[in-house]
Amino acid sequence: MHTALWTTASLLALVFLAAGAVTLAKDREWLRVNGMAWAEDFPAPAVKAIGAAEVLGAAGVVLPGLLGIATVLVPAAACGLAALMIGAALVHLRRGERSAIAVNAVLFALAAFTAWGRFGPAAL
Repeated sequence: MHTALWTTASLLALVFLAAGAVTLAKDREWLRVNGMAWAEDFPAPAVKAIGAAEVLGAAGVVLPGLLGIATVLVPAAACGLAALMIGAALVHLRRGERSAIAVNAVLFALAAFTAWGRFGPAAL
């Protein structure tokens, strides 16, 4: 179980670190042109806040477990990432981008599995 949870958390961390770093580093217009059209629906500070939440979530699902410090943050971060994916799915649904919702659903499932595992049967 621990191996599956570490694998899932690592995958989540990689995906959200990459997405969050790009969202933080680039402006809304660049994001819109390069496949993140959702950014045009939000003010620039909100886009940066989403990017920061993704980066912090990425760190939160792996660092506390690796360091053995405040390990309750692992499932809490996973819950935060799951909530982000619910919000992302709603945005994509509103925009009519149904194919993007599948990615959100997979990432939600990985985050929910991580939260469930680390809150319950394989708590750190």
